[in-house]
Amino acid sequence: MLDSVLVQRILKPGEILILGRTHEGRLFRPSDWAERLAGVMAQFRPAAHAHQEEHLCYSPYCMPTLVDGVRSIVLSRALADIEPMAYAFVLNFARDNNLETAEACILDIASQPEAPSLDLEIIKASGLRAA
Repeated sequence: MLDSVLVQRILKPGEILILGRTHEGRLFRPSDWAERLAGVMAQFRPAAHAHQEEHLCYSPYCMPTLVDGVRSIVLSRALADIEPMAYAFVLNFARDNNLETAEACILDIASQPEAPSLDLEIIKASGLRAA
């Protein structure tokens, strides 16, 4: 199981981590699967990132990484906007191979101030109905 604190440190909002470990806890093989998959996805990139040697660079939408010694992929939801089939391909790859995945939390609730409590007496006195 992935450590949620570690995942939130690695991921930005809108990103998904695909860990090279199955739900049964076995490492996924071949050991270079993340680099291979990222290499296939390298052609999908923002226009601003295009350059002559793009075949030597990974796409910013699908980057291989190492998490606690396990090969992984960080997949950006932005890929779904420019090429939905490529995005679906990567997610289906993870599902078909039973790989662990984790999504970035958009809002860190623990760091947010506590919401003020409602005083139901004031609400009743104002004539409003509480839900």
